[in-house]
Amino acid sequence: MEDRSRPPSHAPPSPRTLVTGATGFIGSVLARQLGENGRAVRIFRRPSSQLDLLEREGVAGAVEHATGTLEDPRSLRRAMQGVRRVYHVAGLVGPGRRASRRALRSANVEGTAHVVNAALAAEPGPQRLVFTSSIAALGPPAPDARGNGAPLVDETATWSGAGRSPAPYARSKRDAEREVHRGLAEGLPEAAIVNPAVVFGPGRAGEGTRRLVSLARQGRLVVAPPGTTCVADVEDVADGHRRAMRHGTLGRRYVLGGENPSWRALFATLARAFGQRPPRFTLPPALLKAAGAAAGAFSTLTRTTPVFSRQAARALAATHHYSNRRAREELGCSFRSFAQTAQRLARELR
Repeated sequence: MEDRSRPPSHAPPSPRTLVTGATGFIGSVLARQLGENGRAVRIFRRPSSQLDLLEREGVAGAVEHATGTLEDPRSLRRAMQGVRRVYHVAGLVGPGRRASRRALRSANVEGTAHVVNAALAAEPGPQRLVFTSSIAALGPPAPDARGNGAPLVDETATWSGAGRSPAPYARSKRDAEREVHRGLAEGLPEAAIVNPAVVFGPGRAGEGTRRLVSLARQGRLVVAPPGTTCVADVEDVADGHRRAMRHGTLGRRYVLGGENPSWRALFATLARAFGQRPPRFTLPPALLKAAGAAAGAFSTLTRTTPVFSRQAARALAATHHYSNRRAREELGCSFRSFAQTAQRLARELR
């Protein structure tokens, strides 16, 4: 029997928020945070995607699943229907065995182009898009840019005039950002770009920074690279995405990163959190660069994708810092200390 105790609702369905890459490290945390804040979330994923991270976040069954691939514009257009906001988090991270130049371009540049095109074609289309880039896309510091005594990189840094070309991953993210700007020029209402630093969190065993965490847990972080890096907790990075969606200025970049520790200090913090000895040696820069050159030569001779390269060695030896001033001032972001993140990882992964 029909229930007439209340009048039928003729309210339109609540607009969806689409997240690509939601089965991954950052995207799964973002999907959970969006749900916690009352958003109706639709995720776009491959039919074969693992759902373990979404299950750990407790949202695998709470989100709407749209399946397809970034290489299939039709599946993307279907996923865009009824969507008000889009977080394009999906992408391929390099270097690595899967991250050939062609694979990086296909996933990061062409995939982003397809997302932008689908957003432009949707009727009615999304009102806002946030694209997940990387600090790698920013380029080296300007000669006169300094902070805390170190060369300083902010959102205005570019590879133009740098005197060297970006690594394949950095190039792919830079070119993907250009696709977002193309979308704005062609009628996308609003878009912002976030540039996460080196992101730490529970993640998936054997992937990304979890490999470093596993080495720390086993007491195997004995030698550290000579340079510095910029780090952020995955919870803060996901929160930064949401803030960029609400407050980001048209087409602007936002560095999502906290502290700028040396690799040795980072390794020591991780090791101590797990009750292990900190690293005892710092690898000389010349030796690191020689290893990168040798790995690159080997990959050229064997026609294989390098797991280490001259560009990777240069990045690990770099001593510049990254500024999060724009994210703090314009988005209201805050970033916990790396010591807090390390202690959280030790509690959750012991």
